[in-house]
This record gives sequence, structure tokens and C-alpha cells, in this order.
Amino acid sequence: PSSVISAVSISGFSDKFIFYGFFPEKEKDLKNDFEFLSKLNLTIVFFISAKKFKKKSLSLKKYFSDRKLLICKELTKMYEEHFRMDVSEVNNFNNELKGEITLVISQKIYSESENYLNDMEKKKIRKLIKNLSIKDIVRDIKKNKDISKKEIYDYCLKIKNEK
Repeated sequence: PSSVISAVSISGFSDKFIFYGFFPEKEKDLKNDFEFLSKLNLTIVFFISAKKFKKKSLSLKKYFSDRKLLICKELTKMYEEHFRMDVSEVNNFNNELKGEITLVISQKIYSESENYLNDMEKKKIRKLIKNLSIKDIVRDIKKNKDISKKEIYDYCLKIKNEK
């Protein structure tokens, strides 16, 4: 059994994931890697020793505070344990960890207002639909907000079919 696959499957997070491995020793390398990884919208799996977990928790919080976290220890063994929390709460975690830990960080979590069309955007689409192609409208709305192209496209089609 693989602790990486087990951790991803019990996390309930996206099954699209990247396995990173152990954190680098140098803080500069960790910063560069976290800056890159924090931009990815997929589940990220790390290994970390229990000794380093507390030390690196501030970095986790800094780069992944908008995500969920699953801490797994003793995976694939009889005494396996899991701890779930928001990454922003990682400093409050007081469990005594030993050995190797598997960390699973969720994909980005958007509030409803962030990843759905709001009323203002819907009004804008209603105005633009008269003069622009759906492709142009999708591009315009997408550049200002992280909404799926499909949602914008579907709404545009709905508006066109009302006429």
C-alpha cells in the first residue's frame, strides 16, 4: 500500500494531485517551491518528519491559508490517525506527532462569491451579449475573476436562447 494514494483517497479532496515529497532543507528553496505550489489548483501531498512539522507550519500557513489540511500518521498501519483542519489553524494543532507524517493540502477553496457569476457580472453579460461574441465575453469576464469558462459560456447561451 502507498501512503500517498491512501492519504489522497481518505482526504476527500480533488483526486488531481501532485506528490511533492519531503520539504527542502534550505528556507529559500522551500519559499520558492511553496510560491509555485500555492498557485496550483490541485491537491498537494507532502512528507515531513514530525520534528520539522511545527517549524514549517508557519510557512504552510503563509502560502496555503485558503486551503484545507489532512495530517496523516502511521498510514497503512494498524494505528493510523488522521487530523483535519484549515491550514490557517495549523498553529493550534497540539497533538504530539512522531515519525513520518503525510500532509495533504486541498485544492484551492473558493467562496461562492468568488467562483460563481454574481448579479453584477450577469448584468454585464446581458449588455455585452448584444455586441460581442460569447468567446469574447468569456475572455472578458474570466480575466477579472476566477470563474469556470463553462459557467460563463452556459450563462451566455441561456441569455441568447431567451431572445
